[in-house]
Amino acid sequence: MQSPPLALFDEINQGTSNYFRFRLSPEVTISAGARVKRHGEQMRGEPVELIARHEPRSEQSAYERLLRDALRGEPALFTRDDSVEAAWRVIGPALTHVAPVHEYEPGSWGPPAAARIMDNDESWHDPKPEKTGPC
Repeated sequence: MQSPPLALFDEINQGTSNYFRFRLSPEVTISAGARVKRHGEQMRGEPVELIARHEPRSEQSAYERLLRDALRGEPALFTRDDSVEAAWRVIGPALTHVAPVHEYEPGSWGPPAAARIMDNDESWHDPKPEKTGPC
């Protein structure tokens, strides 16, 4: 078995050797460099480098993200039409109904009309505040 020759290419100055490099700051970069044979009959090398960089996504505002998702047809951030319609069926009557205003004393449990909400044997629980001394 023969050992490979020390000089792979027919060049006097081969330049840099193969390398694998990590850079963590200021930008994250991983690169692998090597000398590879150029196309053709001659044993001539050329340096090549494969670089992988982390390009952080620019932070988008919530409004920009919402618009982007709308343009892409991504429904995750949107309420379905049938859900919106169901909500309006519940809320719509409450917005248009005008109920009478019942005044009552501050600190009380409400107006007498509140006691009439409960029918039959049910009753409104009107707790009395306890007066206790300091601990």
